[in-house]
Amino acid sequence: MSKANGEPGEPSAEAREQAAKLAGTAVECLPEGRLARQLDQGRPLRVKLGIDPTAPDIHLGHTVVLNKLREFQEAGHRIVLIIGDYTARVGDPSGRSAQRPMLDPAEIDANAETFMEQAFKVLDRDRTEVRYNSEWLRMGSDELFALMARSTVARLLERDDFQKRMAAGEPVSTLELMYPLLQGFDSVAIDADVEVGGTDQKFNLLMGRDLQASFDKPLQSVMTMPILPGIDGVKKMSKSTGNYIGVTEPPEEMFGKIMRVPDANLREYWQLLLSEEPPDVPANESKRELGRRLVDRFHGPDAPSVAEEHFNRLFVRHEVPEQIDGFSFGDDPVHLPALVAEAFGVSRSEARRAIAQGGIKLDGEGLPAEPLDYPAAKLDGRVLQLGKRRFRRLVNTS
Repeated sequence: MSKANGEPGEPSAEAREQAAKLAGTAVECLPEGRLARQLDQGRPLRVKLGIDPTAPDIHLGHTVVLNKLREFQEAGHRIVLIIGDYTARVGDPSGRSAQRPMLDPAEIDANAETFMEQAFKVLDRDRTEVRYNSEWLRMGSDELFALMARSTVARLLERDDFQKRMAAGEPVSTLELMYPLLQGFDSVAIDADVEVGGTDQKFNLLMGRDLQASFDKPLQSVMTMPILPGIDGVKKMSKSTGNYIGVTEPPEEMFGKIMRVPDANLREYWQLLLSEEPPDVPANESKRELGRRLVDRFHGPDAPSVAEEHFNRLFVRHEVPEQIDGFSFGDDPVHLPALVAEAFGVSRSEARRAIAQGGIKLDGEGLPAEPLDYPAAKLDGRVLQLGKRRFRRLVNTS
């Protein structure tokens, strides 16, 4: 039955069908036919996801891979969630034009706790094995040298990120060259059968196979998932571009952002975030249902109706929200850019830009670009609005 590295023989039709279903939304499942042969063994597979907790919060783009892992769980397989508390100190060079800054261990630990809290809104905690790669990567120099000897500089430099940086004359540190080896060794340490990641992780995932082969272990399948576009429908979802939907954002903010998803992207949002085809209804209703489902997942069953009513009040009936946080001020006269910056937690340059572009309203009426100074009495008790969704009720304390 077995071949080199534990490869089973020709898979059954049932196993091929299972593999096709699991790989349905993936970009690639490599090598071809490997997953079906693994499924044909009739045992739960160990499906690996490695996460470096370099930031405290995740957005819906991160949940694309988590959703795929949930599909594996529902098919009876074991998820191994590896928290890269050790590799986070090195920094994944994937998609980077410069070396990542090294993080403080305490910050890494805090981020890991937050990530797991958010990830278990998608994953079944009882069917998830959580491991920290410092368990095996905190190794002595002899072990580290032996690991380094299992690959070559030429192999490590094959990755596009390094090639682009070298062509541009940008430095690539020796520490960064180590990252694919360290992440790949995770697959050896936990005996991974499958590893899932975004398309930008393909090099790292294949390195796991290389190292498993060098340790004479069965080779994992590699499944790469699409990168979710942001709510602009163009660039990948990212906090740096501002086109993201955070999983910890308030329900009304999450629902409102989902309603901004371009119609052309609705199908991939449904497929990648809910593993379903969108309903056969008009695009606006499809977005609303997507919003209800995702708000329910991350905020509970009572949140969707409140979030949708908030959206209707602001964007359908054009009313002011029922609940508005107050903001106290004491200056007289009030310099509007300073007030906007402090009330909404933005910079003064952002506040000035919003004023100049007509993005500031007072009790629903747009404010002109001039004047910038107002008597305190003229603002007391009124509702200040930034953009379409942010409101503060002004309270004069002078």
